[in-house]
Amino acid sequence: MQSAAERRVAILEYLCECRQTTRERLATEFGVSNRTIERDLLVLSCSYPIYTVQGTGGGIFIDEDYRLGKKYMTDKETALLEKIASRLDGDELETMQAILKKFREPKRGRK
Repeated sequence: MQSAAERRVAILEYLCECRQTTRERLATEFGVSNRTIERDLLVLSCSYPIYTVQGTGGGIFIDEDYRLGKKYMTDKETALLEKIASRLDGDELETMQAILKKFREPKRGRK
């Protein structure tokens, strides 16, 4: 039997692989109730960019730019590069924006 912490790590890994799922699928996959999954998602969403969407096509998602184990820039590093980017134009600006997009940590709850 998994501990809650082990299950949450496994849920995070599952979401990083699938990118989208449902509470029901997670509950079946991990042999727990939907309510347990809801509590796990609440805890995970405080630290990771996990969000839910209601209705048709909805479910549980992890930000498309988030990768488990990927190194992200700090807020201070991001701010410095954004400051430098404000002085660029053309190809240099496009390159800096690509760097920022690639290495900026996704915001929690962002769709």
